[in-house]
Amino acid sequence: MAIGRDIRLSRILNNGKMLCIPMDHGITNGPIHGLEDVYGFIYKCEKSGITSIIINKGIIKSLPRPLAVGIIAHLSASTSLGPSPNKKVQMGSVEDAIRLGADAISVHINIGAKEESEMLQKLWNVPLIAMMYPRGESIKDPYDVDIVSHVARIGAEAGADIVKTVYTGNSDTFKSVVRTCPVPVVIAGGPKASTDEDILEMCSGAMQAGAIGVTFGRNIFQHKNPPIILNALSKIIFNGKNPKEALRNIVSSKK
Repeated sequence: MAIGRDIRLSRILNNGKMLCIPMDHGITNGPIHGLEDVYGFIYKCEKSGITSIIINKGIIKSLPRPLAVGIIAHLSASTSLGPSPNKKVQMGSVEDAIRLGADAISVHINIGAKEESEMLQKLWNVPLIAMMYPRGESIKDPYDVDIVSHVARIGAEAGADIVKTVYTGNSDTFKSVVRTCPVPVVIAGGPKASTDEDILEMCSGAMQAGAIGVTFGRNIFQHKNPPIILNALSKIIFNGKNPKEALRNIVSSKK
């Protein structure tokens, strides 16, 4: 029998896999390129293969119309204007998220920052996507496989249903991250990639390592044609295509 948690998770996944666009950047960085018209972007992409989006509660509250994809309410924040940008603080409750119609919540924890202990206290267990990043004064190499594995494991042990973390750079090393994390893992997109091929290779490598999907922000909303790159990513995630096959789809779409 399906319980509430399973029903909500099914709304943000597609057969257990995820193609998600995080768009919570407005509090941290303001109206960055690609998200100046956040609602226009959301509705432009909602039928391009995505399973869910991550947005702040104020954006959910003022949506012009209901969405055709899952909604994940982001409940932690900091700003680039403040003295401690790595310190994420609580910006709402599970009750707030449910009241607004969200299917899940996400929180952001920077492991290695001096405020780490305060942030760890903010993890909930109602479907939860934990953004677990090696980021702070104590982290020398944020892509070190042992560090990324530790960070992902913290999210799982603290009660997350899905852990979002950084990609270690190749499928072989990321397999260790996935293997030692007791809950499903998705990868962040990181900085804007130079080419479409780089984006697709990163997605494919993560899927080969056992990840259930990706949550790409800048590599989608700052892309010249977001629906095209989303369609290519969906072919890798949901149809098992390789990067070259997905890239051919992008090339043919441009003709």
